[in-house]
Amino acid sequence: MGKVASALSTVVRVRNLSILADVGINIDEIGRRQPLVVDIEATLRDAAPSRLDETIDYRRIVAAAQGLCDEHIPLIEDFAIRLGHICLGWPQVQSLVIAIDKPFAVDRALAGVRIAMARDRASALEGEKI
Repeated sequence: MGKVASALSTVVRVRNLSILADVGINIDEIGRRQPLVVDIEATLRDAAPSRLDETIDYRRIVAAAQGLCDEHIPLIEDFAIRLGHICLGWPQVQSLVIAIDKPFAVDRALAGVRIAMARDRASALEGEKI
C-alpha cells in the first residue's frame, strides 16, 4: 500500500457578520450607516494549532470589522482591504478571504465584493508581522 499524501490547513471563519458601516459614494449614503454582511476566512500559519496563541479568537475578527464602521470609507472594496491588512497584521494569519455584501446597493440583487490576501513569501519565511 502506498503512502497517502495529505495537506492540512486550518481556517478560522466568521460568517454572516451583520454590521452597520459608514460606506458609500452617493450623497444619500455619506454620513449614515448602511448594513453590510461580512464573511472572513483566515487561514492560519500553523496548520494544526494546539494552543490559543496559534489561532485567532473569533471576537477579535468581529472587533476589527466593527472598528472600521465609525469612519467613512467610500468603497466596500477599500473596507475589505483595510480589514484584510488588520487581520494579516496578526502573526497567526497566513492568508485570508473576505467577502462583503451590501444588501441595499441595487434593486432585486445582492451586490458585493470578495478579496483574497496573503502574506508575501519573504514575510512568511521570516515570520515577520506585516
